[in-house]
Amino acid sequence: MFANFDWIGAMRSSPVMVIIVMCSVVTLGFAFERLLYFWKRRGNPEPFYKATCDKVRNGRVQDALNECLGNPHPLGAVAAEVLKNAHMPHDAIEEKMHIALSEQRLHLERNLGVLGTMGNTAPLIGLLGTVWGIMRAFHDIYQAGNANLATVAKPISEALIATAVGLFAAIPAVVAYNYFVSKIRVLDSEMTNFSSDFLNIVRRHFFS
Repeated sequence: MFANFDWIGAMRSSPVMVIIVMCSVVTLGFAFERLLYFWKRRGNPEPFYKATCDKVRNGRVQDALNECLGNPHPLGAVAAEVLKNAHMPHDAIEEKMHIALSEQRLHLERNLGVLGTMGNTAPLIGLLGTVWGIMRAFHDIYQAGNANLATVAKPISEALIATAVGLFAAIPAVVAYNYFVSKIRVLDSEMTNFSSDFLNIVRRHFFS
């Protein structure tokens, strides 16, 4: 069915098909960008956290800071912010930590709205393309004055392609969105749990 479908002709006759194809390209682009971002920040933060805490306890604060800055995990940036402001009062350090956590969450959630929007709207755009195609098909049939099965089946089947293409664009977007939301939950939990404990360790070292 798809092998014999005239894609160029469909996109010329229906701007909706052009929109669906553009949605597919945008979805793949943002999904790949997010995949690359999370791949760079993969890994178990526990060994890094233990090594950093040991350096702080031993008074090697600069080494601990370098360890944080060199770690790609979001926890590294949060811990680095705590160490940079370790000389400040307790409330100020905690505020800086929460700001760093919020910034990391924003980085993690960047472009996810696009994937979610594509997953929700692509089927509707495909349905719009189908309705558009059926309207044109019936108009052409009326103009030709011939309504036999052979005349009706081809344009209507071509119109239904738009819905199928819309689903093909939406399904990867939904799968990618759910996958990245799951990754964000894990990373956010790791950041929150480890950073709170790290803050207490830094406080004890600098204010004990």
